[in-house]
Amino acid sequence: MYVKDKIHVITLGCSKNTVDSERLINQIRLNDFTITELPERADTVIINTCGFIEAAKEESINTILQAVQLKEKGKIKRVLVAGCLSERYKDDLRKDIPEVDQYFGTEAYAEIMKELGGELKYELLGERAVSLPSHTAYLKISEGCDNPCSFCAIPIMRGGHRSKPIQELVKETEFLAKNGAREIVIIGQDTSDYGKDLYGERMLARLMTELSGVAGIHWIRLMYVYPSHFPSDVLEVMVSNQKIVKYIDIPLQHISDNVLKSMRRGISKRRSLEVLNEIREKVPEITLRTTMITGYPGETKEDFNELLSFIEEIKFDRLGVFTYSPEENTTGFPLGDPVSKREKNERKRKIMKLQETISLEKNNTFIGKTLEVLIEGKEGDYYIGRSFRDAPEVDGEVLVTSRNQELVPGSFYQVHIDDCNEHDLFASL
Repeated sequence: MYVKDKIHVITLGCSKNTVDSERLINQIRLNDFTITELPERADTVIINTCGFIEAAKEESINTILQAVQLKEKGKIKRVLVAGCLSERYKDDLRKDIPEVDQYFGTEAYAEIMKELGGELKYELLGERAVSLPSHTAYLKISEGCDNPCSFCAIPIMRGGHRSKPIQELVKETEFLAKNGAREIVIIGQDTSDYGKDLYGERMLARLMTELSGVAGIHWIRLMYVYPSHFPSDVLEVMVSNQKIVKYIDIPLQHISDNVLKSMRRGISKRRSLEVLNEIREKVPEITLRTTMITGYPGETKEDFNELLSFIEEIKFDRLGVFTYSPEENTTGFPLGDPVSKREKNERKRKIMKLQETISLEKNNTFIGKTLEVLIEGKEGDYYIGRSFRDAPEVDGEVLVTSRNQELVPGSFYQVHIDDCNEHDLFASL
């Protein structure tokens, strides 16, 4: 029994991993273990790894090696590794880094608790130790993915799409609200598919309506909406329900039909434009976020220029870009990696330079306007806030000055936008 162990949990990768770690940390505390903020003060270090792209895998391996060094120096007793990288490469990791005491896959709560000498409190698995500022929380509505994207290993690591029942998600949201959450960020590998496995039809709009009835929740934000089966009824809920933030994250990945077909995205350029036009027509004030991949095998200069022209035409409010990395056992892996790293990075730079120009244009349109912001804290002379346009961790911020009133984190305020740069807005109370 390791009842008195001090445990440090390291979370790498995406917001879905964050939720998994929050559930695990809550279970650790329920078993009377102590969570410590510094790894060198722990007895056991648990690393929740990411295996999505090459850079994430490198970060995960480096983090494991750093923890192993602490163990070899006698500063910690044990190293446990879990998450996507471990799920996918468990046998290889055991062979290459045998100093790790145990490897686990994804969502291995019961196995990890048993290894620690505790037990899983199944009835409390919906409760979490929220790691973001307590007024914002991710709500993972499903696990896994059924889409056949050629570049993505998520189905290998996480399995097929599995929705959580509406009543469980409402209960989890009630728990989060009681613990101070004012904003819920809906996430999943593909939130568009929510409900099809449980109810025989996609139920994202219904879920959002149910969640909006939870007392204390002020904002509900929608992420990871797959474009090829975009749920149009979500737009109706967004217009009619004031709690649903007018913000959608819709990862398109590319726009060239040649690349989209090879990526197995199940959508064409024409249909992508139809979806985007429908969103902006029905919700004119919408903030659109997307992600792109450049350097995919077979992406010609013509394909890339088509992508640039598309970004310039659509003018997304928020945009991120990844450079392609080949992933073993995906259908894209046999295509190799013909675009050089230098060329990939140059294409990424051009996209982000264009997006900075677009973002500055967008931000300038808000100068002189009033926005509602959620205050998260204070740094120096500024209170740090986010508007409906800003998802946590990935988007910009609203930097607020207040001379005569102290602003309370977790509270909403009306602010006047005074200035901006390409990333953030500057405002006064």
